[in-house]
Amino acid sequence: MTKTLLLAAFLFTAPCAQAQMVKVVGLGASTCAQFNEEIARRPSVERDYFAWAQGFMSGVLLRAPTGQDEKLDLAPPSFPLHQQAAFLRLFCSSNKTQSYADAVLALYIRLRGPEART
Repeated sequence: MTKTLLLAAFLFTAPCAQAQMVKVVGLGASTCAQFNEEIARRPSVERDYFAWAQGFMSGVLLRAPTGQDEKLDLAPPSFPLHQQAAFLRLFCSSNKTQSYADAVLALYIRLRGPEART
């Protein structure tokens, strides 16, 4: 499990609950290097990755404990979807050995705001 996924397991579980090991499947299981190669060959596949990202973040939001992230907007006007896609591209270009899911979790934390990045 990557450190970001482990962090997410702790961030998104209720206090005193044990973190569960999860296996990410689908496009999110790809490394950033694979993502970079695929979108270079076929730019349209980035839409598929981004659709996976939106579903994954929605799932994280749905599983958040009561009172956590309840008002989180995954598509705020201040950070539109095209900028979110650019964030994921930049993350993956800088972190080729990490997974695309790690990039998506970094985006989720970014959407949570400055207090989530401390």
